[in-house]
Amino acid sequence: MSESSAEAVADIVASAAAVSAAGAAGSWRRATGIAGAAIGVLAAGAAAGVAVERMTVGRGMRRKARLALDSAGPYGTLRGMPGKACADDGTELYYEVDETHPDPGPGVSPRRRRLFGRKAPAPVTVVFCHGYCLSQDSWHFQRAALRGVVRTVHWDQRSHGRSARGVAQTRDRVPVTIDQLGRDLKAVLDTAVPDGPIVLVGHSMGGMTVMALAAQYPELIRERVVATAFVGTSSGRLGEVNFGLPVAGVNAVRRILPGVLKALGQQAALVEKGRRATADLFAGIIKRYSFAGRDVDPAVERFAERMIESTPIDVVAEFYPAFTDHDKTGALACFRDMPVLVLAGVQDLVTPSAHSEAIADLLPDAELVLVPDAGHLVMLEHPEVVTDRLADLLTRAGAVPAGATVSGYGTSRSTSSTARPR
Repeated sequence: MSESSAEAVADIVASAAAVSAAGAAGSWRRATGIAGAAIGVLAAGAAAGVAVERMTVGRGMRRKARLALDSAGPYGTLRGMPGKACADDGTELYYEVDETHPDPGPGVSPRRRRLFGRKAPAPVTVVFCHGYCLSQDSWHFQRAALRGVVRTVHWDQRSHGRSARGVAQTRDRVPVTIDQLGRDLKAVLDTAVPDGPIVLVGHSMGGMTVMALAAQYPELIRERVVATAFVGTSSGRLGEVNFGLPVAGVNAVRRILPGVLKALGQQAALVEKGRRATADLFAGIIKRYSFAGRDVDPAVERFAERMIESTPIDVVAEFYPAFTDHDKTGALACFRDMPVLVLAGVQDLVTPSAHSEAIADLLPDAELVLVPDAGHLVMLEHPEVVTDRLADLLTRAGAVPAGATVSGYGTSRSTSSTARPR
C-alpha cells in the first residue's frame, strides 16, 4: 500500500470517528463498518484478498464453516479447579488450578514421557499470564502437555475471559495501567499460590504484567520465583512499533486509532452489532496479526478469532493506551539470577522479536529463542517449540526431572530456532 493510499485510509478513519461522535444509531453502524474496513486496509496492506473471498464464498457458507470449526476444535476446552482472587479495587479475578498427579502410571503418553519422564515433580507452581484480548485458554497446548506433571495456575486478566470487569474502570473511570495488572497478578498469587516456589510465564501483555509485578514486589521475585518465561512481549518502547505498515500508515494509525477506539467504546452495544456484521473482514486482520505461516490449523485460527472477538470493544479501548506508557526495562534486573526463557516469533508484527532481543540483552544468561515463520500467537502457531522450551526451563528450575529429554522434539513442520544457550 502506498503512502498516499495510507493517508487516504487515515482520512476515512477520521471521518468514521467524527460520524461516531454524532451518536445516531444508523450513523454508528455505518461508521463502525467504515472504521473496521479502514483499519483492515491498513492492517493487511490491501483488502483485495478479503474482497475476492467475500464475493466468491457466501456469507451463509462462511457462517457454517465457522460453526463447524467451533464444534470440531477441542481448543479452549480444558478446565481446572476454579477459584477467585480479589484485586485491590475489588475486581474479581478468575483462575483455575491444575494439580499434579502423583503417578501417571503405565498409560502416560509417549509425548509426556519424552518431555518429563515419569518421576514425581518438585512442588513448583507454574503461573500462566495471557495477553491483550485473549484469555487463559490461549495456553491450551502448553496446559495439555503440563497437565498432571506440574501444578499450574491459569488466570484471566481483569475484563478478559471469565474475570469481572475492572471495578476501577467501570465505577471510578480510572485508566487501566500495566502496574494495575501487576497488582492483579500479586492478588492471584496470594490466593492461588500462597507459598512455595513459582515459575512465571507471560505472553505479550502477560509478560508485561510479570515485569510490573517485579517492579512493585521485587522481594517476591527474589524469594519465591525460580524461573521466568517471556513469550512475545516487550519491556517498553511500544509506541515505536510499526505493525508492518509504511511510514504514512503507521503515523495514521497512531494519530487516529486511539480516538476511534475511545469513540467506539462509548457506544459498545451498537459497535458490537457492526463488528459482527464485518466479522469476515476482521477474521483476516486477526489472522495477519496472530500468525505468520500458511499451514496453521483452521480450527486454531478460528479459536484465536473467538478469543479476540469475545473481548468487548470498550475493553479493547480501555487497555490500548496503557501500552504506550509501558516501560519496565528497569524491572528486568530482578530476573538476572534465575533461569529465564525469552521466546518470540520472528514475524511478530505486534511485539516484534527485536523487543525480545532487547530483553535478552539485559539478561545475558537468558536463553533467547527466535522462531522462524511464527507470528504473535507463537504458542498456538508452533506449540511444540514453546512447550519443549518451557519443559527445558522447568527442568533447569528443578520443577521436573533432570533426565527429561526435550531437545529436537517437534512436528514435521519447520520448527527450527535460533537460540542463545545459557
